[in-house]
Amino acid sequence: MDRERFAEHLGTPAGLGAAPAAAFRGAAGGAACGDLVTVSVRVEGDRVAAAGFEAAGCGALTAAGSAAVTLVEGEPLLDAARVGAHAIAAELGGLSAGKFHAADLVADALHRALGGAARAQAALPVAPARTLVAMSGGVDSAVAALLVDRGGREAVAVTLELWADPDHDAEASCCSAHAVRVARSVAHGMGMPHFTLDLRAEFRAGVVDPFLAGYAAGVTPNPCVGCNGHVRLDAMVAFADALGAAELATGHYARRSPDALLRAAADPAKDQTYMLAAVAPATLERLRFPLGELTKPEVRALAAEAGLPVASKAESQDLCFLAGTGKAAFLARHAGLVDRPGEIVDRDGRVLAAHRGAHHFTVGQRKGLGVAGPEPLYVLATDTGSNRVVAGPRAALATHDVILRGARLHRDAGDVDRVRLRSHAPALPCRVAESGARGRLALELLEPADGAAPGQTACLLRGDVVVGWGTIART
Repeated sequence: MDRERFAEHLGTPAGLGAAPAAAFRGAAGGAACGDLVTVSVRVEGDRVAAAGFEAAGCGALTAAGSAAVTLVEGEPLLDAARVGAHAIAAELGGLSAGKFHAADLVADALHRALGGAARAQAALPVAPARTLVAMSGGVDSAVAALLVDRGGREAVAVTLELWADPDHDAEASCCSAHAVRVARSVAHGMGMPHFTLDLRAEFRAGVVDPFLAGYAAGVTPNPCVGCNGHVRLDAMVAFADALGAAELATGHYARRSPDALLRAAADPAKDQTYMLAAVAPATLERLRFPLGELTKPEVRALAAEAGLPVASKAESQDLCFLAGTGKAAFLARHAGLVDRPGEIVDRDGRVLAAHRGAHHFTVGQRKGLGVAGPEPLYVLATDTGSNRVVAGPRAALATHDVILRGARLHRDAGDVDRVRLRSHAPALPCRVAESGARGRLALELLEPADGAAPGQTACLLRGDVVVGWGTIART
């Protein structure tokens, strides 16, 4: 450790107390550690025009804040985005293990500020070979970034911070502050600039609130489809424009068809086109899927070969905001959907058993009914108004007709020949029997489906190509 450089930053800290006009602020730390730092950044065009910070806590935090301001002020934006905890520590002449926490906190605050400023103020010249890469902190997105770089393109990484909750398991989520730090470390280790985008407000309004409202209304929403289709990817494409990037690459297992539509991945076991079904065609034009032709073992092998620290990292949870919480506890805390005992009845209205709340059940569910009988029973319908659950044999679930609301078709209705009614369900042959106002579609299934849960997404297909989507309506 170079004590002279540390002492210089501590004695005459650059940017301490400075609050540049029109700057964006990022904060890190708090009561848990006793240290709090706020970094302010203003971007003009393609450079960091001004920076400052405030710090409350140990002397190492003040020195680290000064180092960060020194490293980014006046620098090109993409160079500033390469500054992380290790660069801050190096500017201080090195930090002991006990003080490195200060560099981590300042890096977190700096990148929150940089992301906000870049999103609102940056205007980089268009670079046709530049690709923005969505990095979640997992192995798939890291290998996507690796392949973009190996393809001779200029890769710039971005990670979204979508949710913060005291009960959240940050390490099991792809959208937490912890995931952001991991992704930034991986990107910097690959020599790439990295940005953090704070979309917590947009995520709450566009994903979590509809999820809560759906369960309160007695339907089963699919928040991941809405998140990809209306929040995450659109925001990142707009951010790519600010950075002059021509493309956005993600770690999804998907491909694009020759006519510029979404197509299933080469590995059917990992295909994620259902979760991407609501992505608008204009957004899809900008997307690239480097993993579309690969299997998961091949992706892990590439990561291990490249020495990526996330090569063996476990998969993140699908519903990222439920990580470590559980759906029932989440619904109770955020929507007030607490247990309310009610009746489980058969199709004739005979009471079979009691339940603890209709919102705990979805059409097609078998587990958790707690009803003994000569044959297994399944949920046939739910009614949150009367707090009743209707149960019956599996055969009663079978349907040949599904009604969709809010449907969007990218090709003629006659192109639809299959539909996937759940994320991991097989595609069923079908045809569009009727189309009406406000996106109403009536599907005729050529093979029966064992229940179509209201609120879930129906992914409309032409072979293995996504030609539209809609939401399953109550019947």
